[in-house]
Amino acid sequence: MSTPRATPQILYIEDSDEARSLVRRLLAQKYVVLEASDPLDGLQLAEETQPDLILLDHSLPHMTGSEAATRLKKMLPSTPIVIISGDVTPGVRERALAAGAVGFIPKPIDADFADQIDAYLNGKVETLDHAEEYLQAYQQELVEKLEGSIRQLTNTVEKNKHLLQQNQRMFSMLERRHKLLETAARVGQMVTSILDLDDLLKYTVDIICSEFNFYYSGIFLVAENGQWAVLRAGYANAGRQMLAENYRLPVDEKSMIGKSILKQEAQIALDVAGEESRFKNPFLPNTRSEMALPLIVQSQALGSLTVQSDQLNAFTEEDITSLQAMADQVAIAINNAQLMFKLEAATAEIVRTKTFEAIATATGEAIHWVGNKAAPIPGSVKRVREDLVYFLALAARAKASDEKNAVLIEAVQTVREEARASHIDLDQVLAEMSSMKANRLRALVSVESIMEDLDIAEKSAETILSIKEGLIGPARQRNDAPVSLRDMIVDTVANMGLPDGTVQFDWAGDMPNAFVDARQMEQVFNNLIKNAWEALSQTYEPKIFVSGCRDADPKFVLVTVKDNGPGIPKEIQEKIWVSFFTTKGGSGGTGLGLSSVMQIVQQHGGNISLESEPGKGAMFSVRVPVAK
Repeated sequence: MSTPRATPQILYIEDSDEARSLVRRLLAQKYVVLEASDPLDGLQLAEETQPDLILLDHSLPHMTGSEAATRLKKMLPSTPIVIISGDVTPGVRERALAAGAVGFIPKPIDADFADQIDAYLNGKVETLDHAEEYLQAYQQELVEKLEGSIRQLTNTVEKNKHLLQQNQRMFSMLERRHKLLETAARVGQMVTSILDLDDLLKYTVDIICSEFNFYYSGIFLVAENGQWAVLRAGYANAGRQMLAENYRLPVDEKSMIGKSILKQEAQIALDVAGEESRFKNPFLPNTRSEMALPLIVQSQALGSLTVQSDQLNAFTEEDITSLQAMADQVAIAINNAQLMFKLEAATAEIVRTKTFEAIATATGEAIHWVGNKAAPIPGSVKRVREDLVYFLALAARAKASDEKNAVLIEAVQTVREEARASHIDLDQVLAEMSSMKANRLRALVSVESIMEDLDIAEKSAETILSIKEGLIGPARQRNDAPVSLRDMIVDTVANMGLPDGTVQFDWAGDMPNAFVDARQMEQVFNNLIKNAWEALSQTYEPKIFVSGCRDADPKFVLVTVKDNGPGIPKEIQEKIWVSFFTTKGGSGGTGLGLSSVMQIVQQHGGNISLESEPGKGAMFSVRVPVAK
């Protein structure tokens, strides 16, 4: 059994702060006054608190007091409800009682308000004459209001449906515009990185049609004479057919392409059937809408971009704005590609000219160098020839009557005959020798002198041959194949005859084979190791360190040759690669070793670099392609 509350609770639902304050002041001494400013909040509070009496203002937002009384009566059938209203029009009291209220208190509230509340709490119920009539009137009022609410709700639904459709169209437009702008930005970003003109144009028309779902796209570029717009890229089969026929349009106002180039303005035909300036293209029979967007860079029209659709009115203002922005980016990319082509052509011409100059310079230097190396040979040969005549004269003086050696007698006779045939008078030479002093005669017939002259001639010839090898070696026909640089370099070092322990190797376990010409690559490392050894002539405990591994770029093998010598001065590090530059003076260097090394490595698609500091040795790094 529930315990009765000591102090009754009264719920007052009223949207006026002043009215609630007045009621609170009149009733607070005897009752617990609960308040709600909104009927919906009042309904919830009534359900939660189960008050002893509910006071309702008749004029409430969202619903009338009568409607609220009906709802409350259903929720709390045993709780008395009293309507308080300033509306004194006929029938208001009766409709309130018909709605379920037990009483009706008119505003303004009288001094006996608290007594009236006591009476209703104690069971007072006002009577209603002709209740059935007023109940029917109240129900009719509810029906009419419900119908009005339904109509209002229906109108609201229709409006919301219309707004939803508008929002959907707006969202679709915004989504399409976002996609257009996003694609335009992506195309603009990507095309500016493509420097091959043909690839750039083909990529542009393909992505426009695939991303925007257009029927066709093509790019025309203005010919050098400025009179024709020549198709350079077209989408799908129609584009390929037009390219095969060298499709072009005159730059005039008879076509949208020509007109857009002349006026440097976008040309748009939302219904091509009524567009007189549009060229009727037999390759594109399904075109219904078309745009021609000029490709402009620095106030110069490079050409025009055509975009075509098989739908009428296919282009919106957003399409035009986005595609024109993309066309501007494409124009910049086309201009960059054309400038790059011109730059490459100019560079090729400069390289060709410089190559001829270099060849002429190198040829002159080679002739000068060979001349210097060949200069000692004639003098040495002349001295040997003179010495040989004296030896022949001495040989011819042998006695022919010496019968102990018939072969010797025959040889002396042969010497005499060949000397006469060569117009050499051996008797005269002997007479000259007889008149010479002994020391002079010994100098003339010195074997050591002859051998010295032969050595001079031999070394000069070897130098000339090494120059030939340095010049011709890199130009030999290559026979590239997979080669183990590790095995090749180890064998090369073994054949060089260097002191044991001079060369130290460090090979990575995963070092791949290189794809090179074995003979030329052997020449590369023979030169590098030979140069390193020669640089160590004044070094205590000379060491050469050779290492190999896969390069940081996995497409290359890296081999380094490092020594602990004096290093290469910074001021000549760039010069060492130049033909005929040498630091060996007269010790036999040709100045072609590193030059030919660089040529060979570069011809293989690799590169060679130098790192050196004074007193810390030098390291050459060679990178050549990996064998696939």
